[in-house]
Amino acid sequence: MRTALFFGVTLAAALVVAASTGNRRVTQNPLSPSAETSMKLGGQAITIEYNAPSVRGRKIEGGLVPYSRVWRLGADAATTLTTDANLTIGDLQVPKGIYTLFLQGSDHGWTLIVNKQTGQWGLSYDQSQDLGRVAMNTTKLGSPVETLKITLKSGGASDGTLEVTWGNTQATVPVKAR
Repeated sequence: MRTALFFGVTLAAALVVAASTGNRRVTQNPLSPSAETSMKLGGQAITIEYNAPSVRGRKIEGGLVPYSRVWRLGADAATTLTTDANLTIGDLQVPKGIYTLFLQGSDHGWTLIVNKQTGQWGLSYDQSQDLGRVAMNTTKLGSPVETLKITLKSGGASDGTLEVTWGNTQATVPVKAR
């Protein structure tokens, strides 16, 4: 019994360590569980860690993702991008490092904001810390997506896509290692 308990605790601890970069404060929120996505570009790791809220009957576009205001892109602690590679996201040059991701929605599309301030709660936004902003390509979905999903998809050795899907919207932006 003690051996099985020790094995279970060790395995759980290893999964927690393997699942996170340690650059974001993880919260245990059953309504908006912790999530992450990662890929390798140019042999280097790129990881996004976030909490994934669900619609739960609320309005997303123009509601939880407010038009003309910055939104935290997730729930709880700020969503974190950790990259071991120098990247180009859309036309934005992103040096390797740790960043916070925000989003600005409008009825015409979504804009990804890469911010240099890190370690904060998701609602804490300082525009003076913006590395930059990039327009995302948005598509209206045929059926709504209940839970926010951020995905990094590799498209080859040095290029991929960052995809945000929630509500009736899918937003994408190309990512390249440079």
